[in-house]
Amino acid sequence: MIRRFCVTRFLSLIVLGLCLASVGCGKSVQQSGTEQLLTSNAVDRVVAEIDFTPLAYQKVYFDDQFIKDIKGVGFVNSNYIISSLRQQMIAAHCRLQDKADTADYVVEARVGALGNDHHEVSYGIPATTALSSASAVVPTAPPMPAIPEISFAKKEHQLGAAKIGVFAYDRNTKEPVWQAGVKSNRSRSRSSWLLGIGPVQTGTIYEGPMFAGVKIKRPVYDWVTGKYKDPQPEQPPVQYREQHMFPLAKKLEDERKLRAIESQDGTLEWANHEEQQNQISNLVEQASQLKPSDDAAPKDVAKPKKE
Repeated sequence: MIRRFCVTRFLSLIVLGLCLASVGCGKSVQQSGTEQLLTSNAVDRVVAEIDFTPLAYQKVYFDDQFIKDIKGVGFVNSNYIISSLRQQMIAAHCRLQDKADTADYVVEARVGALGNDHHEVSYGIPATTALSSASAVVPTAPPMPAIPEISFAKKEHQLGAAKIGVFAYDRNTKEPVWQAGVKSNRSRSRSSWLLGIGPVQTGTIYEGPMFAGVKIKRPVYDWVTGKYKDPQPEQPPVQYREQHMFPLAKKLEDERKLRAIESQDGTLEWANHEEQQNQISNLVEQASQLKPSDDAAPKDVAKPKKE
């Protein structure tokens, strides 16, 4: 009786485990976009740490000869790194020159690392072909299929790494002027599955937790983390990854609005000046019509005769 109860309980647990394992199923089909985002995000995070303000308002030539041959994942290569560094220098008000002869200082950069890593952890039975290989050795044994992966939970962790060094020197004397040091940073992407349900995605390339590519809304968590957020470290005056309107762009925007006003009527009318211009025109016209009269002309004063 006791043995029968134990067997029944064991079979029930097996059935329950199979039911739980078949609750859901999720799989990441393509990850090339994620890999490119990881690489470019690692470059962005490194470039954002470099502050070019010590060279502000100076004529600078950017020497990129040591990063031209770098090839990364997809189109995230040397061209992306060069353009990112140039953008950061312009944001710091560096006067970039097309030729080294017209510059006072030379900025030189190099790349020490650019790539991705992938880690995977499964909680359960991994896929194996041991039984099928063993059955192939024995001639009389029937063929055995490969055992697929049976995991209750799974986690994938992808990393993107970048390392950049920048320094500057005087073009004529070759004396060192400034160096940013060697900056390195990593971008992360984590994907998790539980009982086949997923992936739940988090990391630096996402604005928040995602479920199968859809953002998960967490109003309470966002409110708590925003209220007790740690103070941000000191950053350059213009953030590399943020939108910024420079003074020249504001001037161009004002000129565009002015041209839009002119194109409406064809003429530009200044506010609060029209009445004054009309009054001045009327006064000038009236003054031109006035003629001196004989009565108004001054008469000669008779001089006293000498006795």
